[in-house]
Parts: sequence; C-alpha cells; structure tokens
Amino acid sequence: MNPTTPYTALIADDEPLLREIMEARLAAAWPELKIVAQARNGRQAIELFEQFQPDICFLDVHMPGLSGIEVARQIGRRSHLVFVTAFGEYALDAFEQGALDYLVKPVAAARLAETVTRLQERLQSRQPVVHTEALLAQLAQKLKLDPPQRMSWIRATVGNSLRMIPVDDIDFLKSDTKYTLVAYRDEGKAAEALIRLPLKELLAQLDPQQFAQVHRSVVVNLRSIRCVTRGENETAEIELKGRSERLPVSRSYLQIFKEM
Repeated sequence: MNPTTPYTALIADDEPLLREIMEARLAAAWPELKIVAQARNGRQAIELFEQFQPDICFLDVHMPGLSGIEVARQIGRRSHLVFVTAFGEYALDAFEQGALDYLVKPVAAARLAETVTRLQERLQSRQPVVHTEALLAQLAQKLKLDPPQRMSWIRATVGNSLRMIPVDDIDFLKSDTKYTLVAYRDEGKAAEALIRLPLKELLAQLDPQQFAQVHRSVVVNLRSIRCVTRGENETAEIELKGRSERLPVSRSYLQIFKEM
C-alpha cells in the first residue's frame, strides 16, 4: 500500500472518551489514515459524511437519534463501514464471513489490526463496498429483538422521603458532578431532586422520541419546551413551560431542532 494515499475516515460514537480512544488506536495501527470528522450522534454522522465524504466510517451501533445501522443505510455504498458495538452477540455470521466488518468494545489492538488490513486491501485493490441492504436489515432485526428497557419512573430521595417520579413529569435532567439533577413537576409545581445515576445511563433508558440531549450535561423533555431561541456561534437557548430556567443548546446538538 502506498503510505501517501490520503485515505480518510469518520468516527461516530456518542461517548467522547471512546472516540478519543478509537482515534488513538487507529493512529497506532494505521498512521497514514486521516480522521477528518468525529460525530456524537447518528444525525451528525450523516451531516459530516456528506461534508467530508470519507473513505471509511467507524459507526457505533447504538447512538441517540439514529442508530449506526440507520446511518449506514443513508450512506449506502459510498463508504466502507465498520460497526462498533459493546455487544458481541450482534456480530452476525455475515460479519465473520467478511461481508461486513465490526469491532467489539473495548476495541482490542489485534482485532483492530485485522480490520485495518482488510480495509487496506479493499481500498488498494479498489474493491467495491460489500455491505448489502439485506445484511443491514438482518442486523437491524437483531437489534429489534433486544430493545433497550425504557424507564417509566425515577426513584429519588427528597428530604426524608423516597419519591417515585414519573418520567412524563420530568422537565429536564442535568449532570451535576457525581449526581444528576432531576427537574420535575410535583402536582404542577416545579421541583428538583438529586440522584446518583449518571446522565448517560439515564439517557439510554429514556424514550428518544420524548427526551433529547441538547448539551453534554443536559437532557430535556421535548414536551416541556416552550420555545428555542437561536444564539451566536450556532448555539441556542431553551425556554421551558412554567419554569424560569434557560437551558443551553450547544452547537453539536442544534441540528436536533433544525430537523423538527
């Protein structure tokens, strides 16, 4: 392989640390590969793919908004794809046969080296992208058989009492050091509680059609939003119904409201 060939790649994962680890391990396994973009969710992955048109996409299977499978369908045969998952059971026979490539978290150096070798061979020989809609449909069906558990209430200690807070009563969640602040309605009145569950763990159990991450430390109930006001530098601010708080929307998550 010619080391000067400017092959490019996109990394899509909702966890910043895992994106950094993947970038570092790719740099060690394939120094000539240029990482042109990193996406925090499926929608951003598609947007950045259209902008940079990378040769390879490393897609986390589970991402908020759009899954890695849904992203793959929109990319089609325009890029070589590598699926990254924390769940080994999603590695179907088609993957092992080489039709689709995958990596299991935490990504092992030896496994990544095998993947890099296959990608280099395909790119050097100009082989066409090999994934098919049938294989993507098979993987999507596998995912549907094991859907994430949706949370219907949150248990929180308020003073000396244990409260069972219905998820529908939550206005927003905010990361607060080792805790998560739960802002909810108690008989129509604004109330708050602190719980020990991390924000990311909570988000994975909430309905993505109702709750959206709008900042690295904030998740909002879309039904609680009164209005969204655009700010400078591609940011925004959320005003909630019946609450004085204003929630920040960072540039990375503004696309959510552009598509609504």
